[in-house]
Amino acid sequence: MDKDAFLALALRNPVNEIIAGELFRLGLPDAWIVSGCLVQTVWNALTGRTVCYGISDYDVFYFDPDTSWAAEDAVIRRLQDTFADLGVTVEARNQARVHLWYPGKHGLPHPPLHCSADGIDRFLTKNTRIGIRGKQHGYEVYAPDGFDDVAGMIVRPNPGPNFSADKYAVKAAHWKTLWPELTVLSAETTSTRRPGERRDP
Repeated sequence: MDKDAFLALALRNPVNEIIAGELFRLGLPDAWIVSGCLVQTVWNALTGRTVCYGISDYDVFYFDPDTSWAAEDAVIRRLQDTFADLGVTVEARNQARVHLWYPGKHGLPHPPLHCSADGIDRFLTKNTRIGIRGKQHGYEVYAPDGFDDVAGMIVRPNPGPNFSADKYAVKAAHWKTLWPELTVLSAETTSTRRPGERRDP
């Protein structure tokens, strides 16, 4: 699966297309629609399910140097109003301020980020390290791990400063109940190598 094939499947969900288009129109800084709502739409397309099946919310990352809660809350409310007619939950988070609240909420370190892509890089699973955003003509896609795991329906851990094996296991188990076709790689027993790759001696 390449970028164009991924986009074609992810945009079968009209909510993804609408949100990406509106984020571009609103001019929210460094704004991306990210993670599960994209990948899960593709899983649904690959398995013949309705495009919105199993999607609990639609995540938006943006990056604003104003790290006050008031500024983020204003964006959250603005997007809630903008997407009210869609009948879905849109979760917006300013990646510039995640380090201010994450350690207290989750008990894990979270060094400051420098852009929204840094936030995408911190997802628990490599297969969801994907974001899209609209541009004047078409879309930009950020996918540092490519699309092989998405196409193969493989859930792979993404070790990092804020990784939690327990949270990964819970998330992966929940996804497995919704998409039993998934292959879930254990955080404790697997490395980040691709299936079929050999370990170094």
